[in-house]
Amino acid sequence: MQRIHSTAVLGAGVMGAQIAAHAANAGLSVLLLDLDTATAREGLKRARRLKPDPFFTPETAGRIAVGGFDADLGRIAGCDWIVEAVVERLDVKQALLARVEPHRAAHAIVSSNTSGIPIASLAAGRGEAFRRHWLGTHFFNPPRYLPLLEVIPTAETDRDVVDAMVRFGDRALGKGVVVAKDTPNFIGNRIGMFGVLRVLEQLAGGAWTIEELDALTGPAIGRPRSATFRTLDLAGLDVLAHVAANLAERLDDADERASFTLPPLVADMVERGWIGSKAGGGFYRKRKTGGGSEILTLDPHEMDYRPRRSPQLPALDAASAIDDPGERIRTLFRGRDRAGEFLRATLAPTLVYTAEAAPAIAHSIDDVDRAMRWGFGWELGPFEIWDAIGIDAVLEAAGRPDPPALVRELRRSAPSGPGAVRFRKGAVPPRAPDLQLLRRAKDERPTVKENAGASLVDLGDGVLGLEFHSKMNAIGGDTVAMMQAGVDEASRHFAALVVGNDAPAFSAGANLMLLLLEAQEENWDEIDLMVRTFQSAVLGLRYAGVPVVVAPAGLALGGGCEIVLHADRVQAAAETYLGQVEVGAGLIPAGGGTKELLSRFTARAPAGAADLLPYVQQAFELIGFGKTSTSAADARRLGLLRDTDGMTMNRERLLADAKAVALGMARAGYQPPAPPDDIPVGGAGVRAALDLGVHLAWRGGRISDHDARIGRTLSRILAGGDLPHATTVSERRLLDLEREAFLSLCGEPKTQERIAHVLKTGKPLRN
Repeated sequence: MQRIHSTAVLGAGVMGAQIAAHAANAGLSVLLLDLDTATAREGLKRARRLKPDPFFTPETAGRIAVGGFDADLGRIAGCDWIVEAVVERLDVKQALLARVEPHRAAHAIVSSNTSGIPIASLAAGRGEAFRRHWLGTHFFNPPRYLPLLEVIPTAETDRDVVDAMVRFGDRALGKGVVVAKDTPNFIGNRIGMFGVLRVLEQLAGGAWTIEELDALTGPAIGRPRSATFRTLDLAGLDVLAHVAANLAERLDDADERASFTLPPLVADMVERGWIGSKAGGGFYRKRKTGGGSEILTLDPHEMDYRPRRSPQLPALDAASAIDDPGERIRTLFRGRDRAGEFLRATLAPTLVYTAEAAPAIAHSIDDVDRAMRWGFGWELGPFEIWDAIGIDAVLEAAGRPDPPALVRELRRSAPSGPGAVRFRKGAVPPRAPDLQLLRRAKDERPTVKENAGASLVDLGDGVLGLEFHSKMNAIGGDTVAMMQAGVDEASRHFAALVVGNDAPAFSAGANLMLLLLEAQEENWDEIDLMVRTFQSAVLGLRYAGVPVVVAPAGLALGGGCEIVLHADRVQAAAETYLGQVEVGAGLIPAGGGTKELLSRFTARAPAGAADLLPYVQQAFELIGFGKTSTSAADARRLGLLRDTDGMTMNRERLLADAKAVALGMARAGYQPPAPPDDIPVGGAGVRAALDLGVHLAWRGGRISDHDARIGRTLSRILAGGDLPHATTVSERRLLDLEREAFLSLCGEPKTQERIAHVLKTGKPLRN
């Protein structure tokens, strides 16, 4: 199998620079070229200013070298993969590829990031060896965050080259890879654009506001919060116009071409320069006010901006109580109200078009669903939505007595009876058998044990899985009980324990609502027991008789972070956001987090170091400022992950990788560590220095009175308590200090205000 260790990205525009950034995230050596070195350097600088950040850490950009086509094109001879990402013009791309061919190493793969130009046409005129190593690699913007990578081979591309790129995209870049056919705009943009144009038609009809349409095309139907018009603003209306024009030009069928005609509104907006966020505004525009700023919305009939209005759609309010996305979409679609009318007018034709186009653009309906899930953030793919609504209901809404060929074939092969005709039974299967381990394990074996907060799942090969499944995986009594049960079950019947789940958030932390209620009732003994029990549970992970591997992904905050900190080994998804953020709720970490960070940072001090303050200061700032990592690599930089902890680029491989690590530790003859009784602490000297810093920050107006109170509480723990000088203490002493401090802060009215604010807004309060 061909390996890719280095890449050259040709074109330092928005996409090229971000592809280069993500290749650097994956550890590759990257060469970024443009017309000249100055242009490439400027493109890299722009990428470093983008939000969200395309780089895992600020240091990652150091893996990228820059240069110009004239002076440096010869350097691509040392690259395993060359990806073209210049302007979307056939002649420009062909001319550049002609210059690339003489310098390409014999084994090197060459690809284009075009969003719609036929891949075979780009390689016209190139030699046979070039064409065998040539294909499309269409990334979605932003490349770091959107999982989809469409790989588009031509009839001449070697099978080994396709397999190498699929494997590389999956394992190294962490992408959900779909092999698409070489048709205009491939899979994702073909289906996505058709659906967007149906929404734009409704806007042009005058019966809907932009806010109403975004409310109907966002989370209510399993789509991202940016919905339709905020997404278009982010992508750019110039890009929308280009993609639509490409489809209108390249599709063979006249009726199909007509369905991709943009309404005059878009052309008017592009002509005015109202092309989205990068130009200051599109469908939405931000305006500065005396008190900050406000969001304005375009009135497409007046072609002017007005204050944003809250949509009044009772059907959405009622449907918000339905957790299952399929049931929610079905309920809205079948409603006899405005929301139902809209979905029948837009979603039904989009589903029918998808069924008609699928055989020409994709190798399976599963790939179509994966493309829309990974590239557009849909909770359910089009064929899953067909099944959720009901095939007959979709056809009726679309006015299609003559169903697409795929539906006719289903009807011939399906058993008779109401609801019997379905595209598939259950959800989209994993793209490969070694993906989505937890889901496969639950399908194949009965659950070992479960309660409302968590489950124990047999992952196979002697590995037990502990899965959290409360809302946002908040940690309550059920979760803690299952943590303890998991350690006991794994120690008696399994070789290892893996803690992880498939949810967007590993764990958002403790159940603050329960804590606030107990604090308001002044049930201090109950809170004390809660903290002791959680401390015992995380220590159980640390000192279990079998290796414990924790596999976080997404948010791992507060108590969730403390679970990660107490693993024997961590296998983190690349997009993991770790942090001890308790200060924002007026608290300090009391599940061993304060103790663990102090222990980790002071362990870095040279033996017999006279001054522990620089090391303790790192723990103090990490906790006191509530720092959260921007990636797993950043968590390692901050000290929240260790050098021995691993990182998985592809989220769907995370638990399989964690299981492999756990089995490796078990086979190596794992022995649990002993609880430490010699953690270095600085005593009164370190405490005084930390307290002085808190006082100066308070005097300077940078922190509030309550911040200062929390800071002094934290400094006491990190100094080891009321000790006169530097010494060593046991783990148990630090845990007791954490618990006492936590209890005292729970009694503070301002802490209770902070907890209430977090529960209400999801944001920290600095009171």
